Amino acid sequence: MSTTPAPLPVQSPPLLPGSIDNHLVREVPLCAPDTTAGELSRSLLGASFASASDVAVCTTNPDGTPRLVGLIPLTRVLAADPGARAGDLMDQDPPVVAPGDSQERGAWKAARHGESSLAVVDAEGRFRGLVPPNRLLSVLLAEHDEDLARLGGFLSSSESARHAMDEPVGARLWHRLPWLLIGLVGSALAAVLVKSFEADLQADVRLAFFIPGIVYMADAVGTQTEALVIRGLSVGVTVRRVVGIESLTGLLIGLAMGLVALPVVALVMGSWALGATVALALLAACAVATVIAMTLPWAMSAAGRDPAFGSGPLATVLQDLLSLVIYFAVAAAVMM
Repeated sequence: MSTTPAPLPVQSPPLLPGSIDNHLVREVPLCAPDTTAGELSRSLLGASFASASDVAVCTTNPDGTPRLVGLIPLTRVLAADPGARAGDLMDQDPPVVAPGDSQERGAWKAARHGESSLAVVDAEGRFRGLVPPNRLLSVLLAEHDEDLARLGGFLSSSESARHAMDEPVGARLWHRLPWLLIGLVGSALAAVLVKSFEADLQADVRLAFFIPGIVYMADAVGTQTEALVIRGLSVGVTVRRVVGIESLTGLLIGLAMGLVALPVVALVMGSWALGATVALALLAACAVATVIAMTLPWAMSAAGRDPAFGSGPLATVLQDLLSLVIYFAVAAAVMM
């Protein structure tokens, strides 16, 4: 019988979180390329392995460690002619990753290759072991659950999201109530702001009719952008990648709303000046709301705070105040 490559070294490097090394098994069957299927089958009888789904076909490095040249599924060994050589039965291009590689990358590499096990080989060509099918399946399931959690709107750490969902009432109040109190203060400021334009409203009371609509539209556009940004942050998309296209989207939405409002307000209220005021205010308010809705979640995430708690109430306050300022500024310029 041909010489079997030396056993795998017992010592392993420190394991890294999320590394494929965490799923590695070292007690696997080895054979040389010129070992026959009959010899290999007899050598497996009575032996104990952590995984025997695949046989690692190896030569020997100068330092005596095994060097992987291929993998043979055990089913192929059992079905082969007893005289067939392992070198002829093996897959000469099995899926291979390096120690420390991502477990997700390794699992998908094995799945796309169609192999049942994944080989781990270091930079010096030393065979470290195999990741067996059951562990590959566990990795794929864990990564799948994590991806679904992230795409569902969780933060980059799904554990943090689960904690936020399970925390007691006291903690919920502590995380949410301060931001809502800021919103209450903002609503008081909005009332003061409207009062400061009392003379304009007395000059044309019709201006008051469209305050709720403009404020609502700005909030709605901002809420859409905020949801998209928080979802993007949860899956690792930076705000820098979407700031240009999202800003343009907010501007175009405001333009579309303004084009719809202009003739409707002008015909219903009998004033093209009022129609132009509402249209221009919608255009500017929607564009500004988009910028605010992108900036706040990013800033809170960068500061290590959960944007799901604070960015919504804070963005609403800022959008409302700015929408009012924009509306009355446009009214002063167009109608007065």
